[in-house]
Amino acid sequence: MLARALSRLSPTQAGPLALGILKLQDRPQALSTQAFAVLLQPLVCVLKATTQAPGPPGLPDGTASASVTVEALLSSRPACVALLCQTLAHLELLQPMPQRPAPWPQALLLGAAVTVLQLCSGSAAPASDVGGRLCVLLAGCVRVQRAALDFLGTLSQGTGPQELVTQVFAVLLAYLESPDSSPTVLKKAFQATLRWLLSLPKAPGCCDLDPDLQLFLRELLAVLQKRLCSPCWEVRDSGLEFLTQATRHWGGQAGFRHVLLASEVPALAEQLLRDPERYVRASAVTALGQLSGHGLHAAAAGPGLPGGQQRSPVQDLLHVLAADSEGFPRRAVMQVFTEWLRDGHAEVAEDTERFVARVLQVASRDLDWEVRAQALELALVFLAQTLSQPGSHCPYAVAPPEAAPPGWLAQALQALGRVRLFEFAFRALFDCDRPVAQKSCELLLFLRAKAGPCDSLQEAGSSPDVASVEAALQRWRVGEQDPPLGDLEPEAAMAVLRSLDLDGLRGTLAESSDHVEKSPQSLLQDVLASVGILGENEADCY
Repeated sequence: MLARALSRLSPTQAGPLALGILKLQDRPQALSTQAFAVLLQPLVCVLKATTQAPGPPGLPDGTASASVTVEALLSSRPACVALLCQTLAHLELLQPMPQRPAPWPQALLLGAAVTVLQLCSGSAAPASDVGGRLCVLLAGCVRVQRAALDFLGTLSQGTGPQELVTQVFAVLLAYLESPDSSPTVLKKAFQATLRWLLSLPKAPGCCDLDPDLQLFLRELLAVLQKRLCSPCWEVRDSGLEFLTQATRHWGGQAGFRHVLLASEVPALAEQLLRDPERYVRASAVTALGQLSGHGLHAAAAGPGLPGGQQRSPVQDLLHVLAADSEGFPRRAVMQVFTEWLRDGHAEVAEDTERFVARVLQVASRDLDWEVRAQALELALVFLAQTLSQPGSHCPYAVAPPEAAPPGWLAQALQALGRVRLFEFAFRALFDCDRPVAQKSCELLLFLRAKAGPCDSLQEAGSSPDVASVEAALQRWRVGEQDPPLGDLEPEAAMAVLRSLDLDGLRGTLAESSDHVEKSPQSLLQDVLASVGILGENEADCY
């Protein structure tokens, strides 16, 4: 029945059925061959229309006759676009599956994807009337371009003949260079290019990039340099995302560093911190985080600084955190700062306490709850680093771990006090946004578990004065905004910490907002209330 349905249905109807058959673990070989042939027929027709040979090499059995498919492709532009997009999407789903047909025609699919992209851009050479008709139908079709680029990126998981791989990079570079490429197509082209670059095999015994790859990267960065100056903000954003990923993967390799520093890309990325579009500023922050983390930051003279004084990456991002009016860039700054602290960024390591204190001071006044929550994550990283006992960080050492020096805990807690971490965490414990309070509760529980069992603080003096701290906590609990506590003694902070019922607070915070009444009616009321207040404040889905 399935075999007859595959032969009787139209190509558009038979495609989903063929994909369903090929997803089955146990299927008759003849039916599998027939289903795969049906799935490949549109691409085979495209290849035949653009080659002088009788047929592309490597065709599976059953794909030679495709008159019905040709008619479907040539009937109209909507029908042609729908059939090709469906075929490319089905093959993209099938490619990573373990039960996909074997042998997998990687070379045929690579050639077909490249040919489809060339037909859409007008660079293909049709070998027949069918090819000429396809050039007309697919010219400038963004929908097919997006589907073909997605499929081409998926094919990077396999291998192919070197001449086809060369064609892949050529068509990707052509799309990135073309002024006719739409922003969404450029984004897909950047993503596919990155996937193919990462899939290239490394030369044995060589830790640097291949010379041919360095040459391609030089051409690619020249294109990226232009795209970062595009008047379209989506294009600038896609370029920054590509730069971030490329730097993350190759920032430590000499070949990439040489090519990147020889271009103006780092300086342009830094200039985009002042872009009028918030998404671009956020992407510029992330890109700068990667560049600076690998020592590829292009330091620019800050405006108004005397003597051409150089502005550091930390200063640049602190300015964004304090002055940017939108939440996206400020959230990106906090994520970068947390990553820098965790990875030991050179500038951060010079004076970690000063860095953490400045960041917490700015973030504590931020109205965006995600910024405050990320600041607590940064505080947690600093807390873990500060409270790690000396000599206990290497579990594989032959010698027994060294004993912690006397008073190490008191010194560590004094460092926490100097950066005002206690006050920041206590204030956040009663934040009006529940995720911030939950994060603060986790941090204080971690601190209590690390420092609670130690008695070194009790030996330092008598009972500390905790009255001012407890009074401040009571005022914060009811929503009052008091001035800073000032220098908080570690003994007083730890005494207050032990007196708090953090476990009970964690349980309360873990309850859902409608824990009193969990019913469909309550959910419906929430939905109706959300719809009612939307008005002009529509959700931004980008």
